[in-house]
Amino acid sequence: MIKFKLLFFVLLSYSSFSQINDFKNINFNKADKIAYELKGENLNDLPKLSHNLTKLLSSDVEKFRAIYIWVCTNIENDYYLFEKNTRKRNKYENDSVKLLEWNKEISRQTFKKLIKQKKTVCTGYAYLIKELSNLAHIKCEIVNGYGRTAETVFSKSFTPNHSWNAVELNSKWYLCDATWSSGLFDLNKNTFDQNYNDGYFLTNPKYFLKNHFPLDSKWQLVEEKLNFVDFKRFPLVYDGSFKNNLIPISPLIMNFEVEKSEEIILHLEKNKPINLDAIRVELVSGNYKKTIIPKITSLSDDIIELKFDFDLKGDYDLHIKINEDYISTYVVSINKKKK
Repeated sequence: MIKFKLLFFVLLSYSSFSQINDFKNINFNKADKIAYELKGENLNDLPKLSHNLTKLLSSDVEKFRAIYIWVCTNIENDYYLFEKNTRKRNKYENDSVKLLEWNKEISRQTFKKLIKQKKTVCTGYAYLIKELSNLAHIKCEIVNGYGRTAETVFSKSFTPNHSWNAVELNSKWYLCDATWSSGLFDLNKNTFDQNYNDGYFLTNPKYFLKNHFPLDSKWQLVEEKLNFVDFKRFPLVYDGSFKNNLIPISPLIMNFEVEKSEEIILHLEKNKPINLDAIRVELVSGNYKKTIIPKITSLSDDIIELKFDFDLKGDYDLHIKINEDYISTYVVSINKKKK
């Protein structure tokens, strides 16, 4: 059996709360309805838009909800502008003058496309959330840092690549990511698939840190601060994890080793009732792929344990799935059993 240091402490530290539960007695139906009724409104008059989204709502959290839903369901993620920005920033990473000039230019392009075409990148989403919230007298900040996806490559000179928001509600700060809530760009169809993901709305900071690392550590919103080295070693955590409220909590590192036929153990935290029978594990190496039905045990109301063994040596991508949604990816090396 795999031994993970401080596992008991890790399980305790994660079985706490999800921040959206601070508002479990709030019904967001009215806020959502207003946001959807105003679908298609233009961005030429932000004070008017903010007012129309919030004037019939009494609490700040409902007002913020209406703003958030409207932005996520009306603004498209501009994949090609994102790619262009990435190429330019990589090109100028060792030339501070040209990098500064490009940052000014991309800001201009981002704002222009946002207002005229309702297409933008993460900085545009974060800007719009902040402006509409501030106009509604809700304190909201833009947070810059690192967003980790399957395409993210960490290098020595890796520059910040993502922006999101922190919002103050009832004297407490919360985190959200409108970019990743809004949907995904389908490269095969060359279209943006607007598919709202509620998992990035007022997310538990410990979960948010699975794929968001802020430049300013105060925006981690946790007592024990995470360092960037450990962040880079985390397993990949996908949108499906937040969509299904199913968060991987151990192993804490993406790459680990086991011996042939040794039992592999994974732990996840669930924040709502789910169909455990829908969980699968995929092992992939080149053209080889095997789907495994793990043995699943509920260790508590929130923590579940996945167990399985595998007897083929090699290096494998280990994917956790529920139905067709990918939750997370590890890389496991299965070695010859020691005598």
